[in-house]
Amino acid sequence: MPRNARPPVWHHRRTDTPLGKMTLARTNQGLCGAWFEDQRDAPPASQFLPTLARTDDPVLNAAADQLQAYFGGRLQRFDLPLDLSAGTAFQQAVWHALLDISHGQLDRYSALAQRIGKPAAVRAAGGAIGLNPLSIIVPCHRVLGRNGQLTGYSGGLWRKQMLLRLEGHTLL
Repeated sequence: MPRNARPPVWHHRRTDTPLGKMTLARTNQGLCGAWFEDQRDAPPASQFLPTLARTDDPVLNAAADQLQAYFGGRLQRFDLPLDLSAGTAFQQAVWHALLDISHGQLDRYSALAQRIGKPAAVRAAGGAIGLNPLSIIVPCHRVLGRNGQLTGYSGGLWRKQMLLRLEGHTLL
């Protein structure tokens, strides 16, 4: 699917987190979105049909519950069906590689590009990370710049810093 293509209809719900309200969305294949309200590249609220807001959806409820457990320090790895099909093959490869970065671990853009077999595609990998549709759940916040500096996070660098602190990083 092209970069801005979205499934025409999503079931969705909103949930509160310590870092702000998030919208969770799913397709029939699984969770396809987790965005902060003010996140760069989040779909506009008008894209979410009020008739498809769900408080009884098992996938959306599991995602909300697991986010609460994560923020409460009781969960380190999400266990949810995911639908990453909105990305290109390259983006999907990057997003799947992000899932291999464990709680409390950090990675670099260059190492991630190398792991997916595209060592020269560091900037492209960074671009794909920036378009990650599943904030926190697909842990793009665990990727740092070349010298270990905080760089880019579509939810805001302050959130990236808070997420890394939550996971025990004191270097920030």
